[in-house]
Amino acid sequence: MRELLSAERGPELSRKAYNADIALYGVYEISKLLAQPERLEVTLGQVLNVLSSFLDMRHALIALLNGQGAPDAVVGAGWREDTARRYFEALPEKAIGRIVVTQMPIVVENIVEDPLFEGSQLCAEIKGDETVAFIGVPIRDRDRVIGTLTIDRDLRRPANTHFSLDDDVRFLTMVANLVGPTVRLQKFIARDRDRMLAEQRRLEKALSEQHVGGRNGDQPAGIVGNSPEIRSVLDKVRLVARSHSTVLLRGESGTGKELFARALHELSPRKEKSFVTLNCAALPESVLESELFGHERGAFTGAQGQRKGRFELADGGTLFLDEIGEISPQFQAKLLRVLQLGEFERVGGSSTIKVDVRIVAATNRDLESAVATGEFRADLYYRISVVPIILPPLRNRTSDIPLLAENFLHRFNEANDTQLSLTEPAISVLSSCSFPGNVRELENCICRTATLASGPDIVEDDFACKTDECLSAALWQNKSPGMGFGNGEQLLPAESLDRRSERNGTSGKGRPIGGITLPVQGQPARVAVVPDEPEVVDDVVRPRDRLDEMDEDEGDLTDRERLISVLESVGWVQAKAARVLGLTPRQVGYAVRKHGIPIKKF
Repeated sequence: MRELLSAERGPELSRKAYNADIALYGVYEISKLLAQPERLEVTLGQVLNVLSSFLDMRHALIALLNGQGAPDAVVGAGWREDTARRYFEALPEKAIGRIVVTQMPIVVENIVEDPLFEGSQLCAEIKGDETVAFIGVPIRDRDRVIGTLTIDRDLRRPANTHFSLDDDVRFLTMVANLVGPTVRLQKFIARDRDRMLAEQRRLEKALSEQHVGGRNGDQPAGIVGNSPEIRSVLDKVRLVARSHSTVLLRGESGTGKELFARALHELSPRKEKSFVTLNCAALPESVLESELFGHERGAFTGAQGQRKGRFELADGGTLFLDEIGEISPQFQAKLLRVLQLGEFERVGGSSTIKVDVRIVAATNRDLESAVATGEFRADLYYRISVVPIILPPLRNRTSDIPLLAENFLHRFNEANDTQLSLTEPAISVLSSCSFPGNVRELENCICRTATLASGPDIVEDDFACKTDECLSAALWQNKSPGMGFGNGEQLLPAESLDRRSERNGTSGKGRPIGGITLPVQGQPARVAVVPDEPEVVDDVVRPRDRLDEMDEDEGDLTDRERLISVLESVGWVQAKAARVLGLTPRQVGYAVRKHGIPIKKF
């Protein structure tokens, strides 16, 4: 930067004007950095890097002090925090104390000869041909010193011959005056964020204590439904809640796993302690480790102080780990030790911490298949799946849809100050839908329909599915929403099958193809189950499809024509044809070979 200015302004520029330009450019660049929304440590490190490009110096430090004068954070130019802290601690306490007490800069032209640095470790590191000067200026917040900005430079270097110490002091004082308000603003934002998080936790706890459940007086908060499937799950939850066993909640996305996890906590002896949640899929592995185990001060860049992890916060209570099937194999090993021994170390720490935490995990993945393929550790699977509870999808408890719909509409009315109501035809439309997205999709459907409703009553024609505008139906046409549990089941919404039959020109009469009955158009939502049966060949039991057992007289020319029609509609891709027909690719391939259908390739 100095060379650039010299080339632009010419050698005739006086030293005073030259130094003024340096300071002006420096203050401008640093002010831009301080206006960026970065973490405070990152911003201060960038300030020092820019400062080093304007001043030829050996070391530069910014130290932020607490009320007792001890350093809260120390940032060095190109240094890690622990290295910068060690260098700051090597500075004479008398020198830093004079800056803080007098609130004035100090200048030491030669630290080897100055009494302030007598016996200092820094003097021992100076070579014989160096004359090291030290400059320190206070960082003030209004009338209080909250830190120091210090540099040291070798006055004998040729780059320093055109600069005086007085110029350096003025430049550093301007920079420190910019840093002070930035530190105050960052601390204010941090306090405000902590206050908002505390208020959010208080409101969440208050909402969880309100009874927004179904018609039963003892129904856990937030769980709506009176179907036999829900009552069966709640009975099991009440039994399991009395113990301290680890629970694994299994179910499709949108079935309310966090509500049942909270019910397990509220019905347990641990209800007076904390219920802590963490979505394992929402964080990268490095952040996830700090969130769960906590970290020590200085463990990594930005770790200003010691922080407790979720395990410590949940000590004596319940920790809910959502989407546990998404964690990496490396982190699975770290988590296994905590679940097995109940002890861990914070990131950057060496002391072992023991906790008493009940683990409730949840996933919508097929963990059995993940274990078989090596994606999920078998030992961790057995550790978390002590008491598995499978939550029923909404299509298996359609009698709860009216209750849920009324509940969601009531919330919408309260939030939007409306008085909408559901008519009987509207309830019938909702009850006939399979809702592959489960309760979450039902809630979205109610909110969307209520928002667009033209009258005080929601009627049948208000729903998007009646005008072919339901984007959710299009979403599930090419995807099965179900979650298998290792039993070979394939879940497919009947409504999507009906729409595809109409689009492909098939009759939808449920005619068999190769011994497998296809879904029937217009029937209620069902689950197409394709079980495997064993056959014995050379004393070895092997899986076998029902197609292998079909009668040779079954399946006439009509079956062959329908199969060809479906294959043509999907571009002769057997996997797509299998999804349309509700079969597996293997079954479609067997039917193609049985009927001698030549496969066209494009």
